[in-house]
Amino acid sequence: MAKIENGRQLSDTRSIRTIGSSNIDDESSFGSDSEINGFTSDRQTDKYGFIGGVQRYTEESALDVPPEVLRQREVKWLDMLSHWDKWMIKRFNKVRLRCQKGIPPALRGRAWLYLSGGKVKKEQNHEKFQELDSQPGDPKWIDVIEKDLHRQFPFHEMFVSRGGHGQQDLFRVLKAYTLYKPEEGYCQAQAPIAAVLLMHMPAEDAFWGLVQVCEKYLPGYYSPGLEAIQLDGEILFALLRRVSPVAFRHLEKHKIDPILYMTEWFMCAFSRTLPWASVLRVWDMFLCDGVKIIFRVGLVLLKYTLGTREKLKNCQGLYETMELLRAIDPRYMQEGFLVRELFEVPVTARDIEREHHSQLKRWKKNRGELNFRPSPRMHGARPIMMAEPPRRQDLQQNPTILFEASDTMQLKKNEERKSKNKKNMKKPMPIEEIPNPYPLHNDPPPPPTDPPVPPPDSTMMPESLPKTEMDFLLQQEAPSNDLPAAKESTHQKSTQSLSSTEQDTYL
Repeated sequence: MAKIENGRQLSDTRSIRTIGSSNIDDESSFGSDSEINGFTSDRQTDKYGFIGGVQRYTEESALDVPPEVLRQREVKWLDMLSHWDKWMIKRFNKVRLRCQKGIPPALRGRAWLYLSGGKVKKEQNHEKFQELDSQPGDPKWIDVIEKDLHRQFPFHEMFVSRGGHGQQDLFRVLKAYTLYKPEEGYCQAQAPIAAVLLMHMPAEDAFWGLVQVCEKYLPGYYSPGLEAIQLDGEILFALLRRVSPVAFRHLEKHKIDPILYMTEWFMCAFSRTLPWASVLRVWDMFLCDGVKIIFRVGLVLLKYTLGTREKLKNCQGLYETMELLRAIDPRYMQEGFLVRELFEVPVTARDIEREHHSQLKRWKKNRGELNFRPSPRMHGARPIMMAEPPRRQDLQQNPTILFEASDTMQLKKNEERKSKNKKNMKKPMPIEEIPNPYPLHNDPPPPPTDPPVPPPDSTMMPESLPKTEMDFLLQQEAPSNDLPAAKESTHQKSTQSLSSTEQDTYL
């Protein structure tokens, strides 16, 4: 049974954790660019990097934001990312609203890393990825990962090259995760998640983003037995009764197990199902609000594909229904329609948790205890951050381009920087006390302060100082018992040496 992945028909897989053969040719390539692999300039890529339009991207399926609006959103997101902890604690509703509008493409990778908590995880486990990347890995998983590399978005310019930088980074991320979580190992559905992250961020950041998706957003999805995805399938089916009773009764009548149609939707976070513009918008909201967004998307697709009697006239059994769900009408997957309908679905995180407890009790009653106990699921970015409060330094943006200079050059630059800073520093001017040249008889004597120091090139003698200052100096030098006589004689000498004009001024 054929299925569509990004506009291509692929052979169906027998198992979720293993992959069968692929229709993609196995010609080797030596570069990482599309032209090296036979994709010349006439095979143009769309704005998302898919070659030849194979990703079903059309102008009417995506919402193009005007450049001036996009610039305004970028400024707002830069401010949020610079003060991330304050925004998440005090103004999370505003963060959610901006994620619903769509994260600017230039900042999407950085925003995803912050939303998922991957930035904090990376800073708290410094050089952990380098340690895992340097290890050889388990041969059991290495062989399976290498077979899957060319199957992930094969017509995207980043992964089109056999052995190119995209496939190399994808291998590094997936291999590192098998070493980080050896009890889970590798699952096929992890590869599309890692590939989407690699399209927006470096390998180390993509690794920690994958860790957060597997541990916080979708815990247990990729573990042996796939019990968590089966449990969520039952939750989706129970919620469908409320959203679309017609679709619910049809699936119940034909005994169509949810695992048959929702496994790839949920495990790949719709990255292999929706047009790329819709994938990015769904991921923006998914990493902000958690798995409830994935449930809402699934409910919208089921409602508009199987929700009316007219649409079910040609679905007389399981085969016809599955064919309809594998070829959903593109109108229902367009960015504008899908995002608008997501807001109308009455499903909250509390509804999902309530139904989760109900289905877990039913599971234990019919099948016994779960074989794999994943960590509790976190519903969005804010609960993830509150569960592990970050340090201030964990949220600081580190430079992506580093220049290693020699010690001599570095010392020289430091000295130049210090001298430049000294020149730019403005020294405050001292406030000088200007004496009154026309003192009155009733004025109090000046306060006892140190005499002013004359400038170096000045030849002024003490006799030429103003009367008030000379009197003050004489008070400091003359004995206390003959102070009046000394003041009078000195005053007479000073007035004799002054001109007539100056005498009129001081007398």
